[in-house]
Amino acid sequence: MGFALAGLGHQVKLAYLPYANWRKPLNRFDLRRHNAYSQKILQQTGPLLTAISWLDGAPLPTRINPLTRPNELPRDLLRAIEDVSIRDVQYTLQVEDVEQDSELYQLRLRRNLQAARTAYACLRKSRPDVLLTPNGSILEMGAVYQTARLLGIPVVTYEFGEQRGRIWLAQDGEVMRQETDCLWQTRRDTPLTEAQLEKARQLYTSRQRADLWQNFSRRWQGIPSQGEAQVRLALGLDERPVVLLAANVIGDSLTLGRQVFTRSMTEWLQRTIADFTARSDAQLIVRIHPGERYTQGPSVADVVRQVVPELPSHIHLVGADAPINTYDLIEIADIGLVYTTTVGMEMAMSGVPVLVVGQTHYRGKGFTLDPDSWQSYQELLNQILANREAQRLSHQQVNLAWNYAYRFFFEYPQAFPWHLLYFWEEQTEWTLERVLGREGQALFGDTFAYLTGEPIDWAKAR
Repeated sequence: MGFALAGLGHQVKLAYLPYANWRKPLNRFDLRRHNAYSQKILQQTGPLLTAISWLDGAPLPTRINPLTRPNELPRDLLRAIEDVSIRDVQYTLQVEDVEQDSELYQLRLRRNLQAARTAYACLRKSRPDVLLTPNGSILEMGAVYQTARLLGIPVVTYEFGEQRGRIWLAQDGEVMRQETDCLWQTRRDTPLTEAQLEKARQLYTSRQRADLWQNFSRRWQGIPSQGEAQVRLALGLDERPVVLLAANVIGDSLTLGRQVFTRSMTEWLQRTIADFTARSDAQLIVRIHPGERYTQGPSVADVVRQVVPELPSHIHLVGADAPINTYDLIEIADIGLVYTTTVGMEMAMSGVPVLVVGQTHYRGKGFTLDPDSWQSYQELLNQILANREAQRLSHQQVNLAWNYAYRFFFEYPQAFPWHLLYFWEEQTEWTLERVLGREGQALFGDTFAYLTGEPIDWAKAR
């Protein structure tokens, strides 16, 4: 990326830290050794890039307390770094409650403060036109992002999703928050063409069937759709209303810091389970995210059983590896409850009214119900259960959901030649010469401009 930007005429400084692992401490000798090795390798980038180590300044104490924080950093930045460090522990351990006395938190706080202190001094001394960083929400990347924002330096953050040939970008924002307001404001009143709608349908169908589709590389469902009758039989459901609670993975980066009126996703789960335990006029299905199969943290199942060790017959827990397709559950649902999972958007695409509790990208886009308090959450839930047929989404709302889904999947990601997970394969196809040539610039030129801070043109056809 740095070479490509240099080839486009930009002056690029590549700042780095020589850590191999964000979870484990490293003694000063090995750290200096890693730094020397990194410097030697990165010397080869000159004169196109200027590689600089941000391993500067006196080391901080092993244990950090208010008296040992770097006093040269502004108070607002210190608070922001503490938040980043909490998020680091949540992300690493896949938990929501963090012990600030833990060794991991102290390690993350120390490294993040060190990075912020160095970045603060360097960015004030040599102020760049734009700072470009991966992610911007966690680890030293988050610390540097917060530092640049406090100094008023334009920042671009980026990440890679499930699509090859695409990159997510955010300007002066954290990319993992997936801010789509500007895109939606520009595109929501433009109806989908039949070709665009068909493309969205094909993607949705592939997800139903647990297939891969085009450049999408992730298969979340374990088995294809079996149909409504099969899932009703498997779960022993009757004619009472069906409420589908689709959970995120605990500690997932798309849930951290996304609370609206709850303290956390866990609190929302606990209170919702407790409420349904006390009522039997509806059947609750808790769908554990299939992504839990690949994580090491606590399960949503543990949260549920802490509230209700023995589930009543009208509450059903569908495990991450259960032979049940989420889209079959959507088909039988009368109402959906979600925190930030994309399943909420897909339920709306099927006409199911959805209560969105967390601050996700599709909240407030016109096709979901968005409570801002526990009271409004309960009132909306009771209102729908009292008259479920009348509460189905209108044709206009369903069309709006499909329109938004197309924009999110196909227009929000920008074209980019290399994906983090497939770089060594893709850089042989998209060599630097080809990327900087006429063909590459026709495909990727806008993206490289956006990476340097040029405002994203959401009206431009992709």
